[in-house]
Formats: sequence, structure tokens, C-alpha cells
Amino acid sequence: MTGAGEDGGRPSLHIPVLLAEVVKALDPAPGKLILDGTFGAGGYTRAMLERGANVIAVDQDPDAIAGGERMVLEFGGRMRLERGRFSEMERLAGEMLDGVVLDIGVSSMQLDQAVRGFSFRRDGPLDMRMSQQGLSAADVVNRFKAADLARIFGLLGEERHAGRIARAIEKRRADKPFQTTGDLADLVERTIGHKPTDKIHPATRVFQGLRIFVNDELGELARALFAAERLLKPGGVLAVVTFHSLEDRIVKRFFQARSGPQAQSRHLPEAAAAQPTFEKPMKPVSPGEAETAENPRARSAHLRAARRTEHPAGVEDFKLFGVPALFVTEQLGEKTR
Repeated sequence: MTGAGEDGGRPSLHIPVLLAEVVKALDPAPGKLILDGTFGAGGYTRAMLERGANVIAVDQDPDAIAGGERMVLEFGGRMRLERGRFSEMERLAGEMLDGVVLDIGVSSMQLDQAVRGFSFRRDGPLDMRMSQQGLSAADVVNRFKAADLARIFGLLGEERHAGRIARAIEKRRADKPFQTTGDLADLVERTIGHKPTDKIHPATRVFQGLRIFVNDELGELARALFAAERLLKPGGVLAVVTFHSLEDRIVKRFFQARSGPQAQSRHLPEAAAAQPTFEKPMKPVSPGEAETAENPRARSAHLRAARRTEHPAGVEDFKLFGVPALFVTEQLGEKTR
């Protein structure tokens, strides 16, 4: 993947963000088995394979899986391609790992294809489903209550005009349902305006919130962190690249809670305290000026990584993330679908 934003201009084709830094953290080598949970165009996977490691590549997007078949043939028996969510990595991998890499967000391939409905810059069906299955963005916009839309835009998109936009959507859809990305983007722009000094398009945060909600991205990330903790061998490395403050906060708090003196969650009784399952996290890394100049979508990326200890995996305690919006998909599901 190459990032979650779309206001930085058009990047070179499918540039893996922070590739050198990810490779340094994982240190791929012959005999090591690494899981790439967000295969996309295969940038990280190829780098690991070229350094001699074996790779299990996972992606929920059928287009990415189809595109990766040629790489499977190229590297013979050292690469296995699996379709599924990265939170399902235990079932998909079926064996212990030396490394896990996750690149959270939407890929350039998805943004650049209007038919996928991720981008307001390329008019297409209002879709946004990475798996191409389940509830679409159009379903959410046309069927969810205004109050719930406001929560999605405000909590997941961090849009300060969330309530006003949600009410405008509710009013407009009574006459004509939303069907395209351009239709929704135009409504948002008319509702909150667009100043010449604005650095991003007014629909950016609304589209971000919708995409995160439709794909349950925060819940998926949380479940994947626990799964990776269980799958990694002692000395194995978990590396996560994020593009959004909520995602980065989840990864940061996970590593904090699972390493050093903060290994015990305050939500668990003292008897349930576990030994640190990760060493002190490596220093967070962001792209340098040269990388962001070549690939503007990388500008908000952060890499966090930590090495697994020999202690057993901790208890799945989702409260440790401290993100109120984490399970907004589950909270809204029964009321609005």
C-alpha cells in the first residue's frame, strides 16, 4: 500500500512506503518466515523474498490476489498467497512466524480505480469495500440515521462539521439517493464550503470516516495486533505502518501496554498481570523529505515496530487501546442496517 490520503498529488506507481525502514526492522533472511498482512501491489513482499525470506502474503482484495499470482510463480515455493483479512492471520498462516508487517490504509491501486469508489477525485460508484463484499459506502450514506452518520464522520473522520454534513445528507437523500463519489463530495463541499486557503478537499475527512467504517479498519487492526502477538516466535518482529492518528494511537498503546512496566492493563486484576510480550518498541519512523517528495501520499505515515519476547501472549483486552470509536461498526450495526 502507499497511503490513505489523496490530497498530495499523484505518486509514482505503487511505491511501498518506508520500504527501507520496514526491511531494516524485519531483517529478512533465508530461513525466516514473514507474513505480509497487506499485500497490495506486493512491494514489501518482493523486498522480503529478494533477501531470501519466505513470505505468506495476505490480502482481502480479490484484485490484489489476482495480481500477485505472477509473483508466486516467480519465486517458486517461497511465497504463499492467501485471500482474507489480516486479523485472520492465525488461520491463514497456520504456523509460527519470524515477522509480521502491516501497512494500514487504502492502496494507490484502490484509490486510482474509480470503479472501487474510494476517491472523490475520480467519480465512480460510492463503494469503498476493500473485500468487494458486504455493506458499501452507499448503503451507509443512504440508510444510516443522521446521528450515526455524524458519529462516523466525527469520530472516524475527525470532521468538525460532522453534524451539519449528516443532516444535509439526510435531507438530500429523501429526494434522491447518493450513488457516486462525486455526488457525495459535491454535497459536502456545498454544505461546508471550500476556502482557497484550505489544504485539503472538504470531503476528505468524510470519505476517510466512511472508508474506515465500511471496512471496520480500527477493529481489524486491533484484532490483528493480538493475532500477531500470538503468532510471532521469540525474537520475531511486528512492524506496522499507519497513516491516520487513530490507527497510530492503537499501535502505540498496544506496544506500550505489552512492553516494560506497562505490560499490565489497569483494566485487569493484578493476578492476571502478564510478563512483557514485546521488548521496548523501536523508535517511531516517518518518511523523509525525499520520500514524501516522490510519494506525497506518504507524508502522514508512521512506522512502529517491536520485537517479541519469550513470554506467552497476553490477554485480549480491547480497552487498552483507549479509542472510543474502535468498535463503532459493531455499535451501529444492529440499529441501522
